[in-house]
Amino acid sequence: MPRGLFITFEGLDGSGKTTQIQRLASWLKMRGQPPLVTRQPGGTATGDRIRALALDSRSTGLAPMAEMALMFADRAQAIAEVIEPALSAGNIVLCDRFTDSTEAYQGGGRELGSEAVLELHRLLASNLQPDLTLLLLPSLEASLARARRRNQRVQEQAGADENRFEQEKDAFYSRVWQKYREIAAREPARVALVEGDLSIDQVHERVVAAVSARLGAKGIESRGNAAACASAGL
Repeated sequence: MPRGLFITFEGLDGSGKTTQIQRLASWLKMRGQPPLVTRQPGGTATGDRIRALALDSRSTGLAPMAEMALMFADRAQAIAEVIEPALSAGNIVLCDRFTDSTEAYQGGGRELGSEAVLELHRLLASNLQPDLTLLLLPSLEASLARARRRNQRVQEQAGADENRFEQEKDAFYSRVWQKYREIAAREPARVALVEGDLSIDQVHERVVAAVSARLGAKGIESRGNAAACASAGL
């Protein structure tokens, strides 16, 4: 069976990743290619426990290297339990964050550098590379404002505290943002950069264009009803 397609979404919190993953998943489903959708940290029972520890604002004093180790522990489990089996079965996998996030947040934001992140990826993540990475990069100011509003709302409504990173200074996020741009410049064949303060529909159009091109390059054809898709304006 042909191997599936591994697509990751990257960007700061508040960049619109969750919305765009949901819209892309619906777009793929209409074409007879329902994807497996997962996230990091999280996506497995072990990963969800790591997520709760790593993102909770009560996890004070967490050393940068320990933080990075948690991210890779989550990733190794997700690859073994969820991602690799799905790809081996020929499925499309959409993942909210992958190693680019670790390079941006820990390598850039925490100033641990890219070399350590990429070496751990080689050792602990089997050097698994996405077929396509969609990097959503609105302005730093817009991303931070949306992320802080959203996390406050989630905490008030559901009691979930995932605000530890949002407590960082703007200088931290500036380093993360710049590291993302560095990754995009280094790997233009893999990373599709969607930059600027665009509308949800504008971002979706660019995401669909990038995914359509990659599906064609991989020879993955729609199994859906083309007429039904056309009538739905898709």
